[in-house]
Amino acid sequence: MPELTHRPFGIEHPYATSADQRVPVRPDAGSPVRLGVVAQDVTAVHCEWVPDGGTPVILDLAPAAGSEADRAALAGGDGHLAEAQAAQLGDDGGWQVMTPAVTVPTRYRFVGQGPAGEVRTDWFEVLPGQWGEDGGSLVLDGPIDRLVPGSVQWWADRDGVHRVRFALRLTPQEHVVGFGERFGAVDQRGRRLDAVVFEQYKSQAEHGRTYLPMPFAHVIGGAGWGFHVRTARRTWYDVGASAPDMLVVEAALSGAPHEDLTIATYEGPPSAVTAAFTNEVGRAEELPEWVLGLWASGNEWNTQAIVMDRMDRHAELDLPVDVVVIEAWSDEEGIRIFRDARYAPDPSAAEDFSYPADGAWPDPAGMIDELHRRGIKVLLWQIPLLKTAFDLGPDVPADAQVYRDGEALVAAGFEVKEADGSPYHNRGWWFPQSLMADLSTAEGRAWWTERRRYLVRDLGVDGFKTDGGEHAWGHDLRYGDGSRGDEGNNRYPVHYARAFGDLLRSEGKAPVTFSRAGFTGSQAHGVFWAGDENSTWEAFRSSVRAGITASACGIVYWGWDLAGFSGPVPDAELYQRAVAASAFMPVMQYHSEFNHHRQPQRDRTPWWVAEVNDAPEVVDAFRRYAKLRERLRPYLAASARESVSTGVPLMRGLFVDFGDDEQVWQAPLQFTIGADLLVNPVTEPAATTWRTYLPAAAWVDAWSGAAVDGGAWHERSVTGDVLPVYVRAESWPRLREVFETT
Repeated sequence: MPELTHRPFGIEHPYATSADQRVPVRPDAGSPVRLGVVAQDVTAVHCEWVPDGGTPVILDLAPAAGSEADRAALAGGDGHLAEAQAAQLGDDGGWQVMTPAVTVPTRYRFVGQGPAGEVRTDWFEVLPGQWGEDGGSLVLDGPIDRLVPGSVQWWADRDGVHRVRFALRLTPQEHVVGFGERFGAVDQRGRRLDAVVFEQYKSQAEHGRTYLPMPFAHVIGGAGWGFHVRTARRTWYDVGASAPDMLVVEAALSGAPHEDLTIATYEGPPSAVTAAFTNEVGRAEELPEWVLGLWASGNEWNTQAIVMDRMDRHAELDLPVDVVVIEAWSDEEGIRIFRDARYAPDPSAAEDFSYPADGAWPDPAGMIDELHRRGIKVLLWQIPLLKTAFDLGPDVPADAQVYRDGEALVAAGFEVKEADGSPYHNRGWWFPQSLMADLSTAEGRAWWTERRRYLVRDLGVDGFKTDGGEHAWGHDLRYGDGSRGDEGNNRYPVHYARAFGDLLRSEGKAPVTFSRAGFTGSQAHGVFWAGDENSTWEAFRSSVRAGITASACGIVYWGWDLAGFSGPVPDAELYQRAVAASAFMPVMQYHSEFNHHRQPQRDRTPWWVAEVNDAPEVVDAFRRYAKLRERLRPYLAASARESVSTGVPLMRGLFVDFGDDEQVWQAPLQFTIGADLLVNPVTEPAATTWRTYLPAAAWVDAWSGAAVDGGAWHERSVTGDVLPVYVRAESWPRLREVFETT
């Protein structure tokens, strides 16, 4: 039978259009729109276009021509997830047409003809709108008023007000840092960006996208100030790109007849602005010192034997390790039961499971106990999705536990819903069509985590890798807290980390969650890492920027997959440079991507990197920095405590403490960790010397113990795995032993 599908908003991918979409969804008056429809078993499609009070028009659609290159770029390139993302945006069966200019409300529908007859869609309506001075109230709450007079504009159509746009004045010497975790630059002046939670699989810097955006920024230079757009809806920023003296902000609104938006402003240097912002939105809590040790993981560590082998090798090679993150532990259906476990329906306690001796995980409790005896904490991977018949296929029996869990989730009403009340099925390319837990309410969070409680209560798990918080696509989704998708989607990863933090607290554990996605409010919930990246020098540089910018927005515990997690094993030089830099970041961890267990393996363990590159010095370098990290932990813990107490970033760009010094903007990848250590990662291959800018202060070269004057550039040798590290002179006596025993 012929079928036609048209959705004005499409799948609501933030950066791409689907074949069944209207573009733009809300047009400016006098502009045309492109209409798309997906057809099956038809040979021709036309659109009946009926303007109010005007003459109906018949518009013939033509088959759409998609771009494989564009879809591949959206996927981020090489890797096991690239094909899935590219395929999601395919144009198979797509037809499209450009309409006349939309000047009045217009109805339209599609008619298709095929061998089996004719098919018609329902009627749709498109409304033109325009920018104007009326539509709402914009309030600046705080001591700074940089609003450009006459810049406030509201975009409205017949149904309501959908956007606001305004400009803030910038002076020539000011720099703009923030907007959450940003990979492409530290200073955003001269750039255009937006704030929407999105899973960009690799190449975040190239595409300007991020897992962890925030509608907040510092303006540094002169007196110093900052601002926070108090909204969870999507926002857009032109940071002096179009007009060099203006920062233009645009924000999505709810569509009410009259809208209000508040912009909080803060004054002072970056430390004061971050403190004021986190006082408002939430601040990190101090986590136990073990969080500051070495974290180890690999996506293909999918059996108890492999995990224990990797930890045994750490011990044999005298490589300290404090945390193992086990990703591939579950059946990957409901992400709550160890693979190969045997159980009766609806298990909820350790005693409900048995494990075959020849299975992947013959004794999870014994494994965790043994790891604890070795001083190693255990985190298990999570996603907030539940597979369904859509993506499990016919081989899974109808009474499988994952289906029982799905039925129970929907029966309890704790799934994210479509506008019509039906369950939302993930529109993203990873775990497509899965149900998504609604974690916006305390009841929903408790329902979801209760089924995972036994992992903490009975098995002693120490934390969770709260991966994949970016799957809520849809402006009109419905959440239990009463919010709609356009304001609830960005908040989703905040609720997600909170849910598992609350579970851990309730069992007497520290709330150690490990997330890549976040938004305003994430500051208060656990540990973060920079997400999926390639093993390249460019990805190294972009990850350092990500850490500096995330920290400037109040994220205290942050790290990255050192030397990248995707693609071939990094060369020895890149790996050693990344290890050295990571030893001075808030979280030091390595990880590697799933590669279908193909050989050669792609583990990022130091011994495997050494073997692949025929470079035994890699293990020695890793050992030196891992042991230095152990000695550095008391300093890191004290510095983290200060950050939690005061709001001052832990990993901070030089602009935080030395914002009046214009030279620091020439050293965007340098950072201090705490107040006393200045670090300059070596981020280019084949470097034998490296220039570092030292702001005005008395410094000591950490490796030589030599005094170095500030207020100048210094060049030093960086042969082997050395990276420039400088210590404030007054703190050298208490930090000397950290470095002198290296």
